[in-house]
Amino acid sequence: MLNQLFMNNQRHTTFSQITYSCYSTCIREGEQFIPEHVFSYQISGKLVYNDGDNQYTFDEGSFRLTRRNTLIKFNKIPPPDGEYSNISVFLDQNTLRNLSLEYGYKCAKRSNNERVFSLPSNPLLSGIIDSLKPYDELNKPSNKILKELKLKELIVVLLETSPYLMDVLFDFTEPGKIDLEAFMNRNFRFNVSLERFAYLTGRSLSTFQRDFEKIFAANPRKWLQQKRLSEAFYLIKEKGAHASEVYLEVGFQDLSHFSYAFKKMFGFAPSQIPLDKL
Repeated sequence: MLNQLFMNNQRHTTFSQITYSCYSTCIREGEQFIPEHVFSYQISGKLVYNDGDNQYTFDEGSFRLTRRNTLIKFNKIPPPDGEYSNISVFLDQNTLRNLSLEYGYKCAKRSNNERVFSLPSNPLLSGIIDSLKPYDELNKPSNKILKELKLKELIVVLLETSPYLMDVLFDFTEPGKIDLEAFMNRNFRFNVSLERFAYLTGRSLSTFQRDFEKIFAANPRKWLQQKRLSEAFYLIKEKGAHASEVYLEVGFQDLSHFSYAFKKMFGFAPSQIPLDKL
């Protein structure tokens, strides 16, 4: 889905842990699962994040850290007559574990459930960003050690400027078993697999399905579709939205499939809600 959205207007150069993205037009909406901590700097344009609970806006010149195992919906907005551009650095578990062993960094306590952190601008972080700009050079095999050193430097700077991140970056525990009903009611709009939902709620797939059916008295896939369609109906009826605006928002990948499922459930197309339903 995202590749289709970006196909005609994206220049996206990817390295193993450092990515630079540049878009010439507004990407209306997208979503992704973020498996590793990601440090990002907004070079130009605006990024709007929604993690299911909160919405965050990051303007040009802002720094942020997104926690691993996070579901995110995003809107990337270029400036007038300009391009959206962003640099991100993925802080993988292996790098963090090695740093923990080398320097004794440890998580003292489990941090709160905040998923996205807005970081204060400072000369140290700005210096790191400047040093990461020669992307092609850092991507060369001969510069592998240099890139590893840059990652270590970034992590140390993050801890120096935002010490509370120690309990975020060095928390190596996997998701624990959480309230399944609350989690699904908060995150049903995210288009991820049942395996992913199971992992994020601290369950095996079989346990997730068993617990889900016990709580909701419904098959997970059927419940997800009905929940998403009901949400779409509300947005169209109460908010005046169009099908082309809501199908991605509520977790469908394809507009034609959304329209077919909507008509099958309600008896009419999204654009033909009867007057007595308005």
